[in-house]
Amino acid sequence: MLRSTPAGVTLAVRAQPGAKKTAITGLYGEGQAVQLKVAVHAPPLEGRANQALIVFLAETFRVPKNAVELITGELSRSKVFLLRGVPLNKAEEVISDFNLLNSPSL
Repeated sequence: MLRSTPAGVTLAVRAQPGAKKTAITGLYGEGQAVQLKVAVHAPPLEGRANQALIVFLAETFRVPKNAVELITGELSRSKVFLLRGVPLNKAEEVISDFNLLNSPSL
């Protein structure tokens, strides 16, 4: 789900557009393919859900919106975001606050 890169960390996300509210709802998948499941209030039209995810991730990880970049999955529910300037340990700490992880190997 999280991988360290020279620019920050990448985060694998499974989006659920059209939800009542934008929120982290759990984990999707298993093992190395696990993704952070995020319900997104915005519909999947004209990039609105992707933009809502960028805003939500920026708020969640306390970074500016321009520090969150969609790398893959523009038209898919499975997406990978780059969180620029976020060290792996900070990202793990933020996600652990949601009590989703039982494994130390993100």
